[in-house]
Amino acid sequence: MAARKNPEDYERFLNRELAFLAFASRVLATVDDESVPLMERVRFAGIVGMLHDEFVMKRMSGLKRQIRRGKSKRSLDGRTPVEEFEACQTELARQAGELSSLIEQKLRPALMQAGLGIHDHDELGTADRAWLREYFSENVLPVLTPLAVDAEHPFPFISGTGLNLAIFLPDEDTERFVRIKVPDNRPRWIVLGSGEGFVPLEQVVIANLDLLFPQTPPVRAHCFIVTRGASGEPERNDLTVEDALSEPGSIVRQVSGELKARRFAGAVRLEVEESMPRKTARWLAANLDLDEGDICPVEGLLRPADMRSLSADDRPDLSFEKHPVVVHPRLARMDPNDPGAIFDEIRRGDLLLHHPYQDFGGSVVQFLEAATRDPDTVAIKLTIYRTSAQSPIVRALAEAARRGKEVAVVVEITARFDEAPNIAWGQYLEKEGVHVSYGVEKLKTHVKLALVVREEKGKLRRYLHVGTGNYHSGTARVYEDIGLLTANRALCEEAAAVFNELTGSTPYRYKHLLIAPHNMRERFVELIQREAAHAREGRPSGIRAKMNQLQDAWIIRELYEASQAGVPISLNVRGLNCLRPGVEGLSENIRLFGVVDRFLEHSRIYRFENAGRPEYFIGSADWMARNLNNRVESIAPVTDPALQRELGEILHIYERDNRSVFDCDSEGTYRRRQPAEGESEFRAQEVFIERARRT
Repeated sequence: MAARKNPEDYERFLNRELAFLAFASRVLATVDDESVPLMERVRFAGIVGMLHDEFVMKRMSGLKRQIRRGKSKRSLDGRTPVEEFEACQTELARQAGELSSLIEQKLRPALMQAGLGIHDHDELGTADRAWLREYFSENVLPVLTPLAVDAEHPFPFISGTGLNLAIFLPDEDTERFVRIKVPDNRPRWIVLGSGEGFVPLEQVVIANLDLLFPQTPPVRAHCFIVTRGASGEPERNDLTVEDALSEPGSIVRQVSGELKARRFAGAVRLEVEESMPRKTARWLAANLDLDEGDICPVEGLLRPADMRSLSADDRPDLSFEKHPVVVHPRLARMDPNDPGAIFDEIRRGDLLLHHPYQDFGGSVVQFLEAATRDPDTVAIKLTIYRTSAQSPIVRALAEAARRGKEVAVVVEITARFDEAPNIAWGQYLEKEGVHVSYGVEKLKTHVKLALVVREEKGKLRRYLHVGTGNYHSGTARVYEDIGLLTANRALCEEAAAVFNELTGSTPYRYKHLLIAPHNMRERFVELIQREAAHAREGRPSGIRAKMNQLQDAWIIRELYEASQAGVPISLNVRGLNCLRPGVEGLSENIRLFGVVDRFLEHSRIYRFENAGRPEYFIGSADWMARNLNNRVESIAPVTDPALQRELGEILHIYERDNRSVFDCDSEGTYRRRQPAEGESEFRAQEVFIERARRT
């Protein structure tokens, strides 16, 4: 089902690329929020830097490729690739300048006052400089490799996002260029010998270059960073079925080749420290096949994404108070030595999990580890999109296979920036006897499902976990997500069909689960249209939804139609959004907002009023064209009345937030919500922490 485009539509949509940068701007506003603890503001500064880097690698590089190929296809809001690129370049430069200013003028002085200053090497005393020189000599110098450019040495390949030094050595009447890569396997922030603060590694290298060039001390040295494009997602249709059958593992080899290609992808941006002469920056850009407009002078520290690694473990007062690790109350009552206890509990009734407020390890990991130890479990099936480096889930799956259980895992090896670890996990599991599938041709597998099959009283029974987040123990501590544990026969049967389809069976006719790309789009459209029909007939109607992104033009048009029919719509969208809320005659009944706080909002919850008989859904998919068209996604209904009330309360608490919410207006501008005069501060995430603590 393709979305129709015409010029009359353009004014109805916000630009996707600028909408993502609007999300980065909301995170940037948190860096400037003095009510947030200092080290959390530092972390948010690093997150903004990371968002900018990924945006340039993925989106700006894509726009640049379109421009070079002469593409003229317009975006949803009617911009050509050139217009989009220029608008993004302008907004990115504005945000980067604001971020740099916040770091230099607010964060660094505050860190200095707290005894955690990021010192400039030139301002240090003799003792600190001597200590750093010894540190450099023993821990950094042996790693450095100078690469010269002259008649015998061409301009070197410069990898993406790494810190580099442009060194200029005296050479008769001119200068000779030498490039040094600042090693990524050394700490970016070197702790002073006195323990009072840090010094950037690149400044220590520059200050001690005479040890590397004892005969010809450098005339000058400047920092710079090259950002390269993240090559497009592998086109699985380039791989024929015949190839896959005749060459087992060929998808893995294709993606491995894609990773290598990404390393050598074209340069998109050149960041240079502000002190670098413009002539030098233009020379570097020319050697990288970049235009002068791609040069970004930076005032202050380069690569702000590294601010995330600045630690102050001995100063808990400078971070958010650690929230308690709380196990879901029903699971907390179980006998930890009985692997069958969790299945007994699930049979008593469905459980709704809310992470990180309720412990991921004490629920989802427990579910899978119990299945591994349980003598009655005969099979385990799981999808892996992203997982942690020392994943207890992957280890449990390997152990289950060693114990003779049938274990099947669908590993998505084209998850952007996680391809290499996912390939490694897949190969590890294969060696342990796990049946590993690498998804389906042409579609990315984004499903979040785990299925356990047990033999009970001579019959097989299934148990299912439906998630909104990845099976990743690390991100489960900092991402907000929802999960459902159920033994519902209909849902379990259809989840089994999903796994069968992912590993090689034919498509299934789903009645309960919403599965993309089969029935999800059509079902969501039906649900939205049903609310519009209820509103026209004077019956109770309403749509309340929480998601990461909202971009699909077809869904947005249906929401506009529902709004015009009188349906009240509340949308909690964390990231990019292309819908214009509050436009008279179009979307005046749509309210749209997003939350930025200590945890990354990641859950997807959909509620439809249905004339007073509300229906709730949770799962893996956003209302994005890619989720509905080009991925295998799963959304499950939540039918238990008690769990529906829990989901309703969660949505309501977000709507009441008056401190960490940003409201979107019809122009796509976001404004932070503030408590009214005399009103107490109400932060949704803090409420969830307190609710979990009380259980």
